[in-house]
Amino acid sequence: MIAIDTNVLLYSVDRNEPAKQHKAQLLLQQLEISTVSVVLPWQVLGETAQQLRRWHELGRITLFEYTRNLSAFRHLFPLALPTAETFDRALTLAQHYSLSHWDSMLLGACQTAGVTRLYTEDMGAPRTIESIELVNPFT
Repeated sequence: MIAIDTNVLLYSVDRNEPAKQHKAQLLLQQLEISTVSVVLPWQVLGETAQQLRRWHELGRITLFEYTRNLSAFRHLFPLALPTAETFDRALTLAQHYSLSHWDSMLLGACQTAGVTRLYTEDMGAPRTIESIELVNPFT
């Protein structure tokens, strides 16, 4: 199973980063038609909503773009919802790999959902943590 990080969603609509925007859009299109299962971790959608709201407040996007993009992302892939196990795994991952709180929460969510590949430019990708391959789609 595959998951995507916040940066993939944001770059897909970021006109200020045209090269990354193109790569993110291409990846999302490929994942949409892929036969491999893809999930969207709950916190990724939350982080995306927060950043899009900031962009709207700064005048980078309109309210229409904010609403349209957030709705599109919400319905792109099934949501992977957090559980108590997600939190417990995140704490363990943070201790073992010196991860930030939010990175460990994302990896905990991925572990709980059965994700084996996470597309992200964070956490030192490319690398593998536990059974999760971190792939940087922007390199």
